[in-house]
Order: sequence, then C-alpha cells, then structure tokens
Amino acid sequence: MTDRGHRLSRILLIAGFVLASLNLRPALAGVSPVLGEIMADLGLSAAGGGAITTVMVVCLGVLAPLAPPLARRFGLDRTLLAGLLIVAAGVVLRASGSVPALYAGAAVAGTAIAIMNVVMPAVVKQHFPSQVGLFTSVYVSGLVLGAAVASGLTVPLEHVTGYGWRETTAMAALPAVAAAVLWLPQALRSPARAGTAPRPFRALLRNRVTWFVTAYMGLQSLTFYIMLAWVPTIFRDAGLPADQAGYMLGLTNLAQMAATLTVPVLAGRARSQVPHVTVATVLTVAGYAGVLLAPATAPWLWMTVLGLGQGASIALALLIIALRAPDPASVTALSAVAQSAGYVLAALGPFLIGLLRQSSGGWTLPLLAGLGACGLQLVAGFLAGRPTPATGSDRTRPVIAAE
Repeated sequence: MTDRGHRLSRILLIAGFVLASLNLRPALAGVSPVLGEIMADLGLSAAGGGAITTVMVVCLGVLAPLAPPLARRFGLDRTLLAGLLIVAAGVVLRASGSVPALYAGAAVAGTAIAIMNVVMPAVVKQHFPSQVGLFTSVYVSGLVLGAAVASGLTVPLEHVTGYGWRETTAMAALPAVAAAVLWLPQALRSPARAGTAPRPFRALLRNRVTWFVTAYMGLQSLTFYIMLAWVPTIFRDAGLPADQAGYMLGLTNLAQMAATLTVPVLAGRARSQVPHVTVATVLTVAGYAGVLLAPATAPWLWMTVLGLGQGASIALALLIIALRAPDPASVTALSAVAQSAGYVLAALGPFLIGLLRQSSGGWTLPLLAGLGACGLQLVAGFLAGRPTPATGSDRTRPVIAAE
C-alpha cells in the first residue's frame, strides 16, 4: 500500500471508530426526553414507560456474553459492523407504532449496544495497541457526547421538524448507518480464522484480577446509575424548580466529558492506575456528600464534582479492561465478564435506592447507601488498578493470559 493509501486507510479507521463510539448511547438516552409522549400515545403506565429503558439496560448486562463467540467466529470488525446495523434496525422497530414493537425494538437495540460495549475495548487493543490510553479516551468521550447530544436534541428536533416521538427517536438510526458505512472497509478485510483465536474464558475465570476488574466496573456503574435515575428528583425535593433540576444532570454530562478526554491518556501511561482511581472515587464521594448535606446550596458545584468523578471512573474501568489482558480476544472476554456483571448490578441500583427512599421517607438513607457503594468502589478500584508484576519500563504488562 502506498503512503497515501495508508494515510487514507488510517483516516477511515479513526473516523469510523469515532462515529461508532457516538452510537453507543443515543438509543438509550433519546427515550427519556419524550417518555411522556410515548406513554400518552401508547397508553402506557409509569411502570410500562420505565420498562422501555429497563429492557435495554438489562440487555446490556445479560447479553454481553454473546460478544466473545461472535468476535471469535466473525472477527471484531465485522461484529462491530453488525452491532451498528442492528442498533439502527432496533430503533426503527421501536418507533414503528405498536407496544410489542416498542419493547421488541428496545430489546434489539439493547442487544446491539451490549455487543458493541464489549468489543470496543478489544477494537482499541487490536487497532491501536500502542495508544490504548488515547483511544480509550476518544471512545469513552464519544460515548458520553453521544448520550448528551441525544438527550439534548430529541425535543428540539421535534420542534424544528414538526415530527413526533416516532420519527425523532428513529433518527438515531442515521448516525448508526453512517458509522457502519465508514467502518465497512475494516469489516471487508479477512478476520483471523476462528481456529487460531485464543479461548481465554477458563484462565480468565480462575484469575482473581478478573473479579477485581469486574467488581470495579459494576460498582462504578451502580453509583453512576443511582444518580442518573434520581438526581432530578432529589433536587426537586430540595426545592429547585423542575427545569433547573434537569439542567443539573446536563451539567454532570459536561463535566464527565472533561474527565473522559484527559484521564485515560494520563492513566494509560502509568504503571499503576491506583492514584487515578482514588482521585476519581474521592470526587464521586464529594459529589454524593454535597447532594446529601446541602443539595440546594451549590448544586452546580456538586454536579460538576460528581461528573468529574463519574466520568473518570467509567473511563478508568474501560481502560483497565484493555490494559489487563494481553490480546484482543482476551480483552473481549474480560470486557464481557466485567460489563455483564456491571450492568446487571447497575440495573438493580436505582430500584433499590427507590425502595430505601420509599421506606425511609427521605433521601438521607439512600444517599448514605450510595456513599457506602462508593467506598466499595474505592476498594475494588485499588485492587484492579494496582501495578502488575512487570519490571523495568513495561508499565502496562497484562496480567490475564489466554489459554
């Protein structure tokens, strides 16, 4: 390949990778702004409306183990391409009109996102092995940005176009198809033969580092989804107007972007990620404590601090997955284990916090429980982020080997 051809191939690779990362959350985040319209149009109860997102989050956890055999059979690049096309089909089906199609489409889209969530760290390991920190930063920032854009633009798109919830939520298919087109050159290349790909699950499940990484992924997801679900309600109960309570969640997303753009690059160069994990968790604890002790005093400050901590935490969890396994197949397997457990735990968090709120009559006990989870997150992050037995200049030597 000529130098010009190589540069063009590299540009298409990076552009496709970035656009794929932007499609990891819009199918989820674009529902909540128009949930009231969906419920009114289809005659759903509050529980039925909430079940749309619940179906998708449960799929993220339960169906993540599908990704490793698919990647082994078809290759990472073709699996990612399939995920992009399936998520496009899912959001179109979800918007097609009937209640069964609504939930079926949510499940299809959730399945696609589960697969893409798992393979993205392995794609980083495969295509950018010497720049794992940088490209983890790129794709986690794309994930956060995609969620923010989808949640922020869904209602304005309705106003500008005159369309209803069906058309505007179905528009999430367009960037997914565009990403698939850009990623097609990678998928057309011959993948490694299935017979030569390592099968790392047995070694993986015997290694205690797997469970440290899984615990950290699950606990940071838990503390994130608790706040995602309940922050606007907490602020409204503290006396803030409904619109300001919603803006606080948007502010958190902006702060997360600042963390995801910088933390993986810095942490990826370090032999130990423990200092970064510690700072991220301390910031998350500070955000929780501020919301607990003085929610109406300086909510913008608490949400900024919380966003920095949570953005850094998810970025570190995904970075550690990529650093702790030696090859793309092992990264895919570790990612599947960690994200499967993580999202199942995350799906339970908002529900359990709601039960605590209902039984206690206030937010003190639920937020104290959230702070307890942050403490466990710090312990798990310390164990997952510790330096490996590597010596010399080998700062990111993997500790989970494939069989």
